[in-house]
Amino acid sequence: MAKKVVATLKTGKGNNFTKVIKMIKSAKTGAYTFKEEIVHNDHIKDFLAAK
Repeated sequence: MAKKVVATLKTGKGNNFTKVIKMIKSAKTGAYTFKEEIVHNDHIKDFLAAK
């Protein structure tokens, strides 16, 4: 199923979007979690700057 999503993002209007993975450290336990999101290319820096 992942192959279909990746193939769709490479063609048409999908090439304006990027899958961004952000690593977030928990203040309580010190463990890291990952937040994944498909973001428009214009909003990548906003996504990474937000907490």
